[in-house]
Amino acid sequence: MTDVMRGAAGGLSGTGAPGGSPPLLELTGLQKAYGRFRAVKGVDLTVEPGEIFGFLGPNGAGKTTTIRMIAGILQPTGGTIRISGVDLLADPGTARRMMGYIPDRPFLYEKLSGGEFLRFVAALWGKEGPDVEARMDRFLELFSLADWKDELIESYSHGMRQKLLISSAFLHDPALVVVDEPMVGLDPRSARILKDLLRSFVDGGGSVFLSTHTLEVAEAVCDRIAIIVGGEIQARGTMSELRTQAGSGADHLEDIFLRVTGGEGVADLVGALAGDAA
Repeated sequence: MTDVMRGAAGGLSGTGAPGGSPPLLELTGLQKAYGRFRAVKGVDLTVEPGEIFGFLGPNGAGKTTTIRMIAGILQPTGGTIRISGVDLLADPGTARRMMGYIPDRPFLYEKLSGGEFLRFVAALWGKEGPDVEARMDRFLELFSLADWKDELIESYSHGMRQKLLISSAFLHDPALVVVDEPMVGLDPRSARILKDLLRSFVDGGGSVFLSTHTLEVAEAVCDRIAIIVGGEIQARGTMSELRTQAGSGADHLEDIFLRVTGGEGVADLVGALAGDAA
């Protein structure tokens, strides 16, 4: 870990999660329906302090809907979401203050500079002053954005915007960070920095709820994983526990994912078609 990484990670202590506290994320009977269509059908899961929890599923499985409900973007049809024991629906201000959210698409205020945007986000959570400025500068240096601090966001590349958004999610020192496709738009160096940052964060007592289609990333960084199919959790646990649930022969997460989601037959068909074409 570089000195800059140590400086940025120094404040990532998961301060919203003192010892003996409840899970940092708890979903109980979470549901979302659109008319007669039930996108999420009673999801139950917990994310404990000090872990990176992976949330996987094929397209249309209810993964993005679940994440948006956790982030407070969508209203659940039923069930509860608790952030460090606080009901998100009953007390959204307190619950959201303990959470950082990194969406897959960085929509930012383009007429602000990078520094102005970070100050704006910090102010939303009542954070300002020299400590915030120092913390902001550490993140900008970490992601090689220091020279762009006073440039308008409209001049940033997609990857630079994503790095700015990542910085903003950690700026107010949340207890839980929800991440949707974290590596999209990041170069290999920045992707490695983000992985180290997430691990430093959970080592300090925070938690990460991470959704990704990149199974290699999930297998490498996640402590536990849940796989959602058709709006319901079909498997969950550590890699060892998932191997047991998936049956013999499933050594890697890709194999487990295909078994759980019913994609093995498709994979075999694609392989057969490729063989015929050859």
